[in-house]
Amino acid sequence: MKKLYILLSFVMIFNLNCFAGEIQDVQCFFNQYINAANSYDSSYFDYYSDNAKIVRVVEKPDGTKESVNIPLSRYKSEVKKSSKLARLRNYKNMYFNVKILPHGKDYKIVAMRMPSTSDYKIPAHFIVGKDCSGNWKIKEESMNTRVQKFLKAG
Repeated sequence: MKKLYILLSFVMIFNLNCFAGEIQDVQCFFNQYINAANSYDSSYFDYYSDNAKIVRVVEKPDGTKESVNIPLSRYKSEVKKSSKLARLRNYKNMYFNVKILPHGKDYKIVAMRMPSTSDYKIPAHFIVGKDCSGNWKIKEESMNTRVQKFLKAG
């Protein structure tokens, strides 16, 4: 019986260490993603899975919200078009109160995002997981925004 307790204790400690290690990996991945995005690195889209879900939760002037799913192809196209102006304006996103939570086999990163062109913080979350090659990828990205253009042709 004593051996069983020792074995169970070892397994629990090992699992907790693996869990802690993965959270550190996710944090490192997220930091690299933020750096790539804020430096307009050409590898920016490599952080996304091929079928990533992109959601913008539009905060309307009347206080209501509307969720809009954006195809990844449209998202890539819009980012490419707007990146030159954004770079000139030194646009960056800063993330505060970052929390990493288990989400099934994946992890959910929850944070408050503050665009450098604003003085307010708005919610954002990312679901990240490993692809078939063992690389971390963003599977879902959801950000609140006050930009109303996302309501057109979602």
